[in-house]
Amino acid sequence: MGRDKASLSLNGQTLLQHALGTLREISGDVSILGSRQIYADQGAPVIEDIIPECGPLGGIHAALTHTSTACNLIIAVDTPFLSANFLRFLVTRAVESNAIVTTPEIAGYTQPLCAVYSREFLSIAEQALQAGKYKIVPLFPPDRTLTISENEMARFAFMPEMFDNLNTPEDLERARLRSITRKP
Repeated sequence: MGRDKASLSLNGQTLLQHALGTLREISGDVSILGSRQIYADQGAPVIEDIIPECGPLGGIHAALTHTSTACNLIIAVDTPFLSANFLRFLVTRAVESNAIVTTPEIAGYTQPLCAVYSREFLSIAEQALQAGKYKIVPLFPPDRTLTISENEMARFAFMPEMFDNLNTPEDLERARLRSITRKP
């Protein structure tokens, strides 16, 4: 994208403001994973990476280090079409399952940045970071990962398009057009 995605505007809000608003619909305890210097004035506590320059796994590790909550929902800022109803569903499934990771799978791709992580994932993340392994999905324990299929989501009218993320200026323009066409 060439710049911080969190500051991109969609429907009069930054992507960060939109993500925070969606998360606040389901939880009163919402934090930002990132730099305090950049996000200190965004109205939520900021958790910085403990082991920097490790990508999203570093953020997940930092979040799990700073929480005492058993289940922790982590989403990417560049997925503005995630609904609070779906995220609530995902958290409910995570709590019921006692999985270490609960994550949707869309078109054969696991969504590690729209997932619920148990604190038990902390030791897995820490070992991987120390070994220089930064890919998230290979760390999911097969016997303790609950994958929510597209079929299951469809039964509850959750559409895979909600996972569309914004990686290019063209993606952002499509999202703006999509938002305009969906307004009443």
